[in-house]
Amino acid sequence: MSRQMDHANLFDDARSRLEDVFEALDVHDDVIERLMQPSLSLQVSVSVRMDDGRLRVFPGWRVQYDTTLGPAKGGIRFHPDVDQLEVTTLSFWMAVKCAVVDLPYGGGKGGVKVDPKQLSRLELERLARGYIRAIADVMGPRRDIPAPDVNTNATVMGWMADEYDHIVRGKEPAAITGKPPALGGSLGRVAATGRGALQVLDLWAKREQRKPEDTTLAIQGFGNAAYHFARLAHERGYRIVGLSDSGGAIYSDEGLDPEPIMQQKTRNQRLHDLVYCDESVCIAEDVEHLDRDDLLTLDVDVLVLAALEDQVHDDNVGQVKAKALLEIANGPVTSKAEAALDERGVPVLPDVLANTGGVIVSYFEWVQNLTGERWPEEIVNERLVERIESQGRLVLERAEKESISYRQAAYRQGIERIARGILQRGNCQDSE
Repeated sequence: MSRQMDHANLFDDARSRLEDVFEALDVHDDVIERLMQPSLSLQVSVSVRMDDGRLRVFPGWRVQYDTTLGPAKGGIRFHPDVDQLEVTTLSFWMAVKCAVVDLPYGGGKGGVKVDPKQLSRLELERLARGYIRAIADVMGPRRDIPAPDVNTNATVMGWMADEYDHIVRGKEPAAITGKPPALGGSLGRVAATGRGALQVLDLWAKREQRKPEDTTLAIQGFGNAAYHFARLAHERGYRIVGLSDSGGAIYSDEGLDPEPIMQQKTRNQRLHDLVYCDESVCIAEDVEHLDRDDLLTLDVDVLVLAALEDQVHDDNVGQVKAKALLEIANGPVTSKAEAALDERGVPVLPDVLANTGGVIVSYFEWVQNLTGERWPEEIVNERLVERIESQGRLVLERAEKESISYRQAAYRQGIERIARGILQRGNCQDSE
């Protein structure tokens, strides 16, 4: 069911979602012209001295899509499939999602084409530091603030923050977010994306008068965001019946507890290698092992997409049986697939709302770094929930009022704010 991602089509597909938004909002031609391409796209070569003495060079990118509302904000991913078009698409989505939840940021993204699993810890650190040296001229706390993404984490951000401090000959903790707490990272950041996604699911479930204990979930992906979403959803009472990672999937009608499953995955590396009992850790007795893509076809209330982009497309959407989809990953449902789902009355809770928890807490981290404050974790979590609650409610209410999809409502909310900012900056002859 999987297919090789075409990042050229991915970018075109992402921009195509703007057409009906521009028409519905009667957007000024100047806004359209500015939003159809990134404002800055930088390609770099990152040289890394390997442990055996060889020199390898990895291509990397940093893209700032639009910075009308504030400095660029977006993660850095290390992945063998990364290319400039993917990074550009991701930076576009970041611009939209920051505007959707009313953050004072534009959209940015970065990536290095590398398989980090083939690198030693020291090689990975050299890569991280080399990447920051390569993009240092276009980043900074008032210009572009990187964060973790696929295959990067707090440890990697700590290396990058340290390298940037060396470059500028000073302490600039606000230049990078997602850092370890000891280096100025915010408490609550690790679980933020999962927590925010759960809040969006809760908002939708409440409007649908659906109780968590009566709602089944299948979750594609079991990385950081997916794990914390699953853990918190399980605590809330949702019944998780399916989980998958890159190696395979597991299913249990009685429900799965993510906590012991993650403990086993940490030791065994793959969900497909899970057993009923492993030392003192046990999971459900009737666990069934499935092929990875079979999870997308499970008959569940909500299919949670938390892997990579372009997972549900026109070739496999007919096999999706879920009653609703929740996007934690960026762009996991193509526009054609979503149109098919819409015809069947299957709603999609879109990425530009559902996965904003991470960037919201990154914003909180940035604020703490700029002011020298340290917020308790409970305050961070409370403010995250408040932000998602207020902005998410606007999206859901707009969708209902205007009889449009949740994605259309989210895009209209975000693009409306960006368009207003572009026009109010001036240099538009016929704008008010």
